[in-house]
Order: sequence, then structure tokens, then C-alpha cells
Amino acid sequence: MVEIGRHEHRVYEPPRPECAGWQNGVVESSADPAPVAFSGSRLGWRDLPRAVRARIAELAGAEVIAETSATSGFSPGFAAVLELGNGHEIFVKAVSAEQNPVSPELARREITVATALPPEVPAPALLWSDDDGTWVLLGFEAVHGRSPEQPWRAPDVARVLAALGDLAAARPVDPHGLQPIAVALADDFRGWRTISAAAHSTQVDETGRRGERGAWVLEHVDDLAAWESAWPEAALGTALVHGDLRADNVLLDGDRTWLVDWPHATIGAPWLDLAFMLPSVEMQGGGDADALFWAQPVSAGLDPAALRAVLAALAGYFAHSSLQPSPLGIPNLRRFQGAQAEVTLDWIRRLPA
Repeated sequence: MVEIGRHEHRVYEPPRPECAGWQNGVVESSADPAPVAFSGSRLGWRDLPRAVRARIAELAGAEVIAETSATSGFSPGFAAVLELGNGHEIFVKAVSAEQNPVSPELARREITVATALPPEVPAPALLWSDDDGTWVLLGFEAVHGRSPEQPWRAPDVARVLAALGDLAAARPVDPHGLQPIAVALADDFRGWRTISAAAHSTQVDETGRRGERGAWVLEHVDDLAAWESAWPEAALGTALVHGDLRADNVLLDGDRTWLVDWPHATIGAPWLDLAFMLPSVEMQGGGDADALFWAQPVSAGLDPAALRAVLAALAGYFAHSSLQPSPLGIPNLRRFQGAQAEVTLDWIRRLPA
């Protein structure tokens, strides 16, 4: 299990004109390989304060004798499977604001979400948690498996899409503390409206240097803002939405497909996780996002305009976020978001007019 991705570290800072990849909302073309979903830094067991290590051992019920650190995901905190002296294993997350100021609140959110997950959802069980106001600790059932290979292989794509189809039918356990997705992401999913205002105020005239995709964005930035503004109605629904599924938040274990890291869970339309995940699948070589989307039962009868609205909001979030300074301890996140913005825009352009 790993943590954070698309919606973590939602701290607004003004766009930096010199930021590579996007400038004034215009994407720069790049031949670079897909970026890796990993922060490049993570705490080890010995990096934790002695009191935190003692508390984890107390909660786990045995001394810790070995660790296997998670090797994907963006969190700079501690995330590892711990082998215990009693022969058991447990997956532990330990975060504090020192590593990243937003991580503790996300960990607290994951504790809330755990109580809302129905038993049919393939998520590791939360066994215990602890919060002393500085360190937030979570102990999960340890599950094993591998992330989907990259580039994606067709059998892995099929397995994960089947799991998303099952998830689309899930509903949270009542009572729950999950927000409607349109409420939870109201501030995040307005990137094109922000970018459009900035672009018009600075009279961007660098279309020629931005490539064909950039030229299209400049020509359609007002359209993107208008499509984006319609996303709340398009996303309405009562389904359980993970909200942050990518290859690094999936574990394939024999015939079991685990969906992990749930701090961003909300309620909304049942097709949202499919739409949110497919740009990363295409980015990582898994196939055409549009073809994969419409081949799934959950997309049956969906108005393409609703999909366009949600994808515009998603692309705007990625594009605007990629302009911000890197969050503390997560230097690779902005490049990953910029790459997802490119693929999502290309998907939008393939939709019927």
C-alpha cells in the first residue's frame, strides 16, 4: 500500500511562469517517458522517533523485527510492511507535518473512510490507529502482491478494469462521513477557469513555441473552462468513489485485486473512478483511454458531454496543479500531474463534438 497522488497536497500557490511543462495553461510537448509515481524519499523504521516506534510496537502487540518499505506512491512519510516477533505482519503508515503539512490530515481522513468501506470492497482492513496530535499512525492488514507492470500488460488492464466495474456497484456503509465529490473537489476542479483568467490577462502570444497540443489549448481555453463548469452535475451519484486510482494504488495478489489508499474517497457517479484512472493507464502504455472507457459496462448510456465535463475538470486540475511549486518532500508530483494533464487533454480531443 502506498499513499497520495492526484488530490493530495491541495495547497494553492500562484502559478510560476517559469515552471516547465505548463505555462499560462499551455502544455509543452515532451518525448520523455512516463514519470514514476514515487516521491523519491520515504522514512525508514530507524528514522521514526523512538517513542513512535515504541507506540507502533505496542499497538501491533509485538516487537518489530524487520521492515519492507513501500516502493511506490508519493508520500514522504513512513509506509512499510512490518514483520513482528510473534510471526505476524502488519502494514503501517506513520506521518507527521514535518515530512509534509497535509499528510496528517489525509491520514486522519483515511481513518474516517475505513469505517465507510463495505465488506465487498477489496481494501485491506484498518486494524488500529493512533493520533497524538503530531504523529498519525495507521495499522492495516498486510496484503501482498505486485503493482501492474509498466508498460501495462493486457491481462493486468483487464483485471483492474474488472475490479473497477465491481467497485462501481459499491455503496458506502451508513452512516458515513463521505462528502459528495462535487463538494470535496469544488476548489480543486476549477483549474481552467483560473488558467483562462490568467491567460487573458497576460495576452499569451507564444502559441508557435508550444506545439500542436498547446495551440489547441489556447484556442479552446474558454471551451475548457465552460465544460469544466458543468462537471458537478455530471458527477452526481451515490456510488463509492475511490478518487485516486492508478497503478501504484493497485496490488495484484494471485486472483485478488486490491485497491489501496482511500483518503480521497467520496460519493458520486459510478463511472468516475474509471474516467479518473484511464489517463494514467494510457500514459503508462495500457491502451487508448477512450476505447477502454466505452468498452466497460458502467459507461453504457452515458452522455459524452458528461464525460467531457469531468475530463475537462480533471485536466484543469492536473494542468493548474503542475504549475505550482513542488510540495515538501514530493519533488516528482508536479511532473506526474503535468503528464496526466497531457493525456487527459488528448482524450478530450478524441471525444465526439
